Amino acid sequence: MSECKYGILLVNLGTPDSPTTPAVKRYLAEFLSDERVIDVPRLIWKPILHGAILPFRSPKVAKLYQSIWTEEGSPLLAYTLRQKEKLAPHFPNIPMEVGMSYGSPSLKSAIDALMSQGVTELVVLPLYPQYSCTTTAAVYDGISAIFKKMRTIPSLHFIRHYATHPDYIQGLVNSIEKSFAQHGEPDRLVISFHGIPKRYIETGDIYEQDCQKTTDLIKQRLNYPQDRILMTYQSRFGREPWLTPYTDETMNELPHKGVTSVQVICPGFSADCLETLEEISEQNQHFFKSNGGKSFHYIPALNDSDDNINLFKSLISSKIR
Repeated sequence: MSECKYGILLVNLGTPDSPTTPAVKRYLAEFLSDERVIDVPRLIWKPILHGAILPFRSPKVAKLYQSIWTEEGSPLLAYTLRQKEKLAPHFPNIPMEVGMSYGSPSLKSAIDALMSQGVTELVVLPLYPQYSCTTTAAVYDGISAIFKKMRTIPSLHFIRHYATHPDYIQGLVNSIEKSFAQHGEPDRLVISFHGIPKRYIETGDIYEQDCQKTTDLIKQRLNYPQDRILMTYQSRFGREPWLTPYTDETMNELPHKGVTSVQVICPGFSADCLETLEEISEQNQHFFKSNGGKSFHYIPALNDSDDNINLFKSLISSKIR
């Protein structure tokens, strides 16, 4: 009997190759064509996507990416590669690759690289703490599509979510406490998750449950009044109802309720990206301060912190015999 050989695949959502309109258009076309993300019938959706959304949205999104782009490129990709770099020494002699659901490096390139090294047991860590059909399940779909074209496939060890993992919660609490020590305790702590359409929850997605579990555990572990912690949802797209309360509306309203200082953390993101660095730290800070708020601080994602690396090490180790 041949010996097992493990391989590790870290997966995140993806990013454009550059902050230009053509690159953003290619990325959005791939992302928004996934039926896990937008489940409108293709005959209806494709003309809308290619005729209206991509031509108008791509230049606007490209400008947003330009505001956060770094010398290392996309923050999301840079942080994910750093996570791999710091995690790899904990698993000597086990090959590890990064793949993105959309854009590059692609899932296929990552799996091909692992399979070329004789991997028979594939551990997959989607970098989404909370499960959603729009993210975690999309990773599973992408891997399955690649496997479908292979004669021999590895055994799959898929980490579905880690919304309640003690190391994850403690890492978030440590991050919040560090921010409080640096900036002082705010009037409100806002925990903002990426939103999804309410319809997805009504038809079986457990995402909202996972977000609530994460929030409840933070409340229990953090030495801060629970009634001053708010859970909200950001990044809605389109006209149908998404999970509420909306982060942007909350930021507009809080100053009118006498709240002068807020700090915001986004536990659904394992690495900082457009939705945190631009949407939260820039847009939502503007909403809060333009309505009379005084102090706004975004608490960074866990990124490549020791807490996050130790969490990933624990998650992966649980799948390796």
